[in-house]
Amino acid sequence: MVVDELSDDTVDRLFHALADTTRRDILRRCVRGELSVSRLAESYPMSFAAVQKHVAVLERAGLVTKQRSGREQLVRTDPDAVGRARQALDELESAWRGRVDRMARLLAEDAGTEENDTTEGTGR
Repeated sequence: MVVDELSDDTVDRLFHALADTTRRDILRRCVRGELSVSRLAESYPMSFAAVQKHVAVLERAGLVTKQRSGREQLVRTDPDAVGRARQALDELESAWRGRVDRMARLLAEDAGTEENDTTEGTGR
């Protein structure tokens, strides 16, 4: 399976959405099954409009989708959402592991150079 690299804007929206406790909780609730925005709003000590804004941030990040059903808007988690978050983290991990590996090689080379310098100075 070939996975496209995520754009910086996509990753920024994704992690901005996941950075908030309420949005992570909304996401967890919607993983269990779709819920209406009004039902979600009952669970939080904030206005209905504030919950709508949280859902909009999740939707812009591609973590949830909304579908109108009569007078209600049903929120459900996008099945690929977790995969995109995992992909972004895997890309970051790969970049950092590469940096750490390069530093380790440089340090090993440097240690080998120092060892050669000390053995040459003692006449061994």
